[in-house]
Amino acid sequence: MKFAVVGAGAVGGFYGALLSRSGQDVSFVARGAHRDAMLATGLRIASSPEAVGDFTVHCPVESDPAQIGIVDVVIVAVKAYANAETFESLRPLIGPQTSIITLQNGVDSAEELAAVFGQAPVIGGATYIAGGIEAPGVIRHNGTHRRIVFGEYFNPSADVSARVAALAPIFTAADIQTEALPDIRPRLWEKFIYLAPMAAFTGASRLSFGHIWGDEFVREMFLRAVDEVEAVARASGINVPPGVRGRIADYTANVPKTMRSSLLIDLSFGKKIEVEALQGSVVRRGLAVGVPTPIMSALYAVLKPYAHGPIAE
Repeated sequence: MKFAVVGAGAVGGFYGALLSRSGQDVSFVARGAHRDAMLATGLRIASSPEAVGDFTVHCPVESDPAQIGIVDVVIVAVKAYANAETFESLRPLIGPQTSIITLQNGVDSAEELAAVFGQAPVIGGATYIAGGIEAPGVIRHNGTHRRIVFGEYFNPSADVSARVAALAPIFTAADIQTEALPDIRPRLWEKFIYLAPMAAFTGASRLSFGHIWGDEFVREMFLRAVDEVEAVARASGINVPPGVRGRIADYTANVPKTMRSSLLIDLSFGKKIEVEALQGSVVRRGLAVGVPTPIMSALYAVLKPYAHGPIAE
């Protein structure tokens, strides 16, 4: 199967490399020093033997999607703040039978893709992975998690769709922990209910999560923020499974205390941040369905000025 992976960072680069190693026809859309290194020496994955091990793949890498042409599957793995400029550039990759899978933070990307290409090609996805670009052409995979959960976002049915069912064994054969669902929306939102507050608290405080969870008052405010996002989900008609607050509390009690959100990492490097796709989306969606989000709104106000990077005094 022919894949185009748009964004060759910690998510797209890692999964694209696994798909290539398993024999799939993979091309990357990338730019800058990372692209140059991939062209010169390949894309190297640095991972523990308990996960996928170290390996290098040599794939076509283009800055212009038109040089790749129509593919079977487009995997979108750029930061969400780049969606507007990226999505229009994907047109040369899209044919009548092409599927587009978004593996991005937040819950907006599927709808934003559909606004450009219509609902038919769009598949929603979420990923659970830790890592980053260690150097140009090198992706460091931390831990063993490498999970993709995906399914129909628009017009889901009681059963997994034929195209999702066909993709699942391809991902599994690539050593990707895979879960195919008939309706991706509840799972996307369950991740969002955790991620938007976690990124907000760590980003606004500039502290790792241990400092958030270790303070009783701050911990309670974090969980109330979780409640706010859950309330927005339910008011939006998303059938989130019950008990999400408890599951998040159990999970966060056991995460490494040094854990930092990708938003905090981007802040620390003076990069753009995904505040609009995370905290901004909560606030806007809350207003649309009449659900107050006071904690998330306050944190959004703190982070919003940094959306485009550092502020010159």
